[in-house]
Amino acid sequence: MRATDIIAKKRGIFITDSKGNRTLTGDTTLSKEEIEFMVKGCTDKSIPDYQMSAFLMAIFFNGMTAEETAHLTNAMLYSGDVMDFYAKKNPALHGVFVDKHSTGGVGDKISLPLAPIVAACGLQDPMMSGRALGHTGGTLDKLESIKGYRTNLSEDEFASFIAENNYAMTGQTEKIAPADKILYALRDVTGTVESIPLITASILSKKVAEGSDGLVFDVKFGSGAFMKSTEDAELLARSLVNTVKAMGKKASAFLTNMNTPLGRKIGNFLEIEETIDCLKGKGPSDVMELTYELGAEMLVLGEIAKSREEGLELCKKAVESGDAYKVFLKNVEMQGGDVKQLEKDYNTRRSPYKTEIFAEEDGYITIDAYGLGITGVGLGVGRSKTTDAVCPDAGLILHKIQGDKVSKGDLIMEVFGKNKECLAPAADLIKKALKYDTKRAEYGKLIYKKI
Repeated sequence: MRATDIIAKKRGIFITDSKGNRTLTGDTTLSKEEIEFMVKGCTDKSIPDYQMSAFLMAIFFNGMTAEETAHLTNAMLYSGDVMDFYAKKNPALHGVFVDKHSTGGVGDKISLPLAPIVAACGLQDPMMSGRALGHTGGTLDKLESIKGYRTNLSEDEFASFIAENNYAMTGQTEKIAPADKILYALRDVTGTVESIPLITASILSKKVAEGSDGLVFDVKFGSGAFMKSTEDAELLARSLVNTVKAMGKKASAFLTNMNTPLGRKIGNFLEIEETIDCLKGKGPSDVMELTYELGAEMLVLGEIAKSREEGLELCKKAVESGDAYKVFLKNVEMQGGDVKQLEKDYNTRRSPYKTEIFAEEDGYITIDAYGLGITGVGLGVGRSKTTDAVCPDAGLILHKIQGDKVSKGDLIMEVFGKNKECLAPAADLIKKALKYDTKRAEYGKLIYKKI
């Protein structure tokens, strides 16, 4: 095979009629072998970047079938290591392994309470997470704000912790889906990031590598999400679900609203605090609702529950009994975290650099998620580039949320920064993210649709 021929096939042939209309002709569907050839060539550098860039652009314009996307995902998946829990021959690793993936948002700490809740229900969850980049937070950064907590687990540690406590939290290693890193870098500089098949393969090559038999996707839409419209979010959700099913695994997806932040705390340690609130049954209503719904679906895919209703009941019992919180603390201890220090820091640990935002007029407020997400980057919550450091104690505490009625002078939020200098620019950004209306704006449902 030759890269040139495969690129031309995926590009197709366009015929222009007398009126200037262009029509794509020919079959642009690639075989498993052709896709594997391109991914292997990308990984071992036998195919140059300029040909891979042309290949990505051809996919961007002509798309891929679910079967093609599954082949691409598999090729990227097996470009590196795959965690095979069954090979451990550990009877405590019983499966079915089910995980959840979010496309990212502001205040989205759902993975943190979700994993111990489903683990307390008997489900095994191999959770591989990422770091903050841009306006969206990172699960690993939040966990590492706990003193001593370690996310760079070996495969043996990851498997043994799951066997003992039903879940563990780790990051992607250099050996997991190396093709994805190469292709993502090329997509970033060739204007092909938004391609649904390429996004799908990028997400799944990492999530399937962790050893999951089933996946539940939280695909967000709105100002604080990667997908701004419900239509685009649904296209991605269906692509993810169909591709996972084409790979012989179970999957479902929820479209969820990210026009305003989730919960009342945004930041690394602040979101650990809100996680503890959730595990004690007193978290914000939106965070609890989404956590329970995703948890119930995970239990159904994992054959722990027969229905959504049974799954919801099991998740709520795990919280009410205190079992989920015990599982969380055990995970903290297993992964090197200082449990005593964590409980001492709860609701007391704050950056010394602080300012407050007060309502500038009367009315019902709306809070733009993207605006607060960008504010968080400047405060030290997130990153503009991968090499940036994060500040564990920076963030925002919302005393008023979307739709609340406020009077001029009411405290809306507390703001904590990495240094004194970042506070004034943050305050300006927050004020731009706030609007006051005489009537309560329609926000829409938190969970828009299940796929």
